[in-house]
Amino acid sequence: MSIVRVAVIGIGNMGVAHARTLVAGEVPGAELVAVCDVRREMESWVSSHLPATVTYWQDAEQMMASGTIDAVIIATPHYDHPEQAIQAFQHGLHVMIEKPAGVYTKQVRKMNEASAASGKVFSMMYNQRTNPLYIKLRDLIASGELGEVRRTNWIITNWYRSQSYYDSGGWRATWAGEGGGVLINQDPHQLDLWQWTIGMMPVRMRAFCSFGKYRNIEVEDDVTAYVEYENGATGVFVTTTGEAPGTNRFEVNGDRGKIVIEDGKLTFWRLRESEPEFNQRFTGGFGQPECWKCEIPITGVETGHPGLIRNWVDAIRTGVPLIAPGEDGIHGLTLSNAMLLSTWTDNWVDLPMNEDLFYEHLQERIAGSTTKKDKAFSGSQPADLSQTFK
Repeated sequence: MSIVRVAVIGIGNMGVAHARTLVAGEVPGAELVAVCDVRREMESWVSSHLPATVTYWQDAEQMMASGTIDAVIIATPHYDHPEQAIQAFQHGLHVMIEKPAGVYTKQVRKMNEASAASGKVFSMMYNQRTNPLYIKLRDLIASGELGEVRRTNWIITNWYRSQSYYDSGGWRATWAGEGGGVLINQDPHQLDLWQWTIGMMPVRMRAFCSFGKYRNIEVEDDVTAYVEYENGATGVFVTTTGEAPGTNRFEVNGDRGKIVIEDGKLTFWRLRESEPEFNQRFTGGFGQPECWKCEIPITGVETGHPGLIRNWVDAIRTGVPLIAPGEDGIHGLTLSNAMLLSTWTDNWVDLPMNEDLFYEHLQERIAGSTTKKDKAFSGSQPADLSQTFK
């Protein structure tokens, strides 16, 4: 395929950004040929801001069946991601979806199955996987430089959001409109990186989510979760949108030292010998392994959303490996679903989790939501071009 004909579904903040990336020629081998949004008024925006060669569609499935496109970028509300991706696969199209993969893993699993059956290229918009800091952390762990992982700790509390942010749309921070709060809206990147960098998922979890703790909303805005891994390691994940000033600190401890990512730097406290080796030979009363504080050089540039789109198009055209395979989206979503389920049931949750039980609890909250799903904003997040809310 010499040129991949791409369509963007959902002309909201992210959809607009992706359309502009393609129109600007930042993705060699790709051309924006169509956009789709359920709001008829967006047709005038398309004609005013995009080339005349870009067609506007109001019905996504009609566009998919038109034969005029090869691939779609889906930037619609969370609940729509899996459904529209499945439709695209059925029409023989390549797919890239915005985060999160969906709202509940039961639906996302069906999307992954449809992807596997289609044989098409499927990618997630996990742009933080292009961040050299996390690439280096993943490399240091995978290569054995840190030794066996013993503990992880991520404090991600710099997602401050005011009440006015939540009041900007009736669909925001509702079970029916977004499907959750800080875990589904702000944290998908961190939840993905948490498991992607260390190369393993927890085997069980106990979490405590607070709903509307700091803001007048119905979903979670403060979370503390404790996890256990198969090798005996433990981890803690803390997040909120109601704290200022916030913190973004990811710490991973292994038997050969400790790595911390904070303030745009990666620091490695490297042990000269592993802790188990030192412990076995040491006979003094007090002491610890010799430790070197290393400022690890970080090379490369974060390519973000454009870089991921380029990688996806290259995978379609030449078969290069994907940075963020679409099937990976279920992992971070599993973590957020498990945190909510642990809170709702006031109990431990084993992983893999009971997807049917989570779905049942979610439906109960949707039924009582202040925004019914059929009345929630559909098609995309509002395209306010002066803002880039996430």
